[in-house]
Amino acid sequence: MCSKDLFIAKRFMQQYEEVALFALGMTISSVVTVVEILKNNGLVIVKKIYTSTIDIGDEMRGRMVQKPKMEIKLKKSDNFDEIMAAATHEENGTNDQYEQ
Repeated sequence: MCSKDLFIAKRFMQQYEEVALFALGMTISSVVTVVEILKNNGLVIVKKIYTSTIDIGDEMRGRMVQKPKMEIKLKKSDNFDEIMAAATHEENGTNDQYEQ
């Protein structure tokens, strides 16, 4: 799992109330990991998970190959903004309760 994927997902969640993450083939595990981190940190609510397969042409083999596809629809949690603000303060080394 790449921390860049998590960073991008958080930025999209800051801009939009709902976001859909898509994954194809071997990237599914990375998307699931990102969603689990967001969910376990209280940032999102998983609204719906869709799974399917799609046919993709394999030029090396000269035939169609089925690949798994996943879409996960997320909604901001009610306290998303507060959690993100607290995380920003921690990253910057500030704590509002001690500032005057």
